[in-house]
Amino acid sequence: MTLSPKQLPIWQWMTVACVLGMVLLTMLWELWLSPLYPGGSWLAAKALIMLLPLRGLLHGRRYTFQWYTMFVLLWLLEGIMRAYAETGLGRWLACVQVALVVVSYTTANLYAKYSRPSILEKYQGD
Repeated sequence: MTLSPKQLPIWQWMTVACVLGMVLLTMLWELWLSPLYPGGSWLAAKALIMLLPLRGLLHGRRYTFQWYTMFVLLWLLEGIMRAYAETGLGRWLACVQVALVVVSYTTANLYAKYSRPSILEKYQGD
């Protein structure tokens, strides 16, 4: 498979889908499925923080994809830590979070790389 700017929409929407998946996962995890405290916890508010880059990702802004790749590493660290520390359902939810982060990190990096103006000019003739 050859990578090219033609796949930018795929990478963009995969990144957006993963962000929305992480928001949904966080809300379900912290409020109902396996909250830290009975009845839910305020950690569910971190789902709102994940919505910060959503507008730029939806509009395909390259700069947003660039800083998002650094931003999402916080969720990777949390997922790894909780996968190690928790048991049962919490561990599985943490593994799902890690998988979503890895996919979104990869697709956001591909989008940022192949949306460079120098690469887009090269492929405009195709």
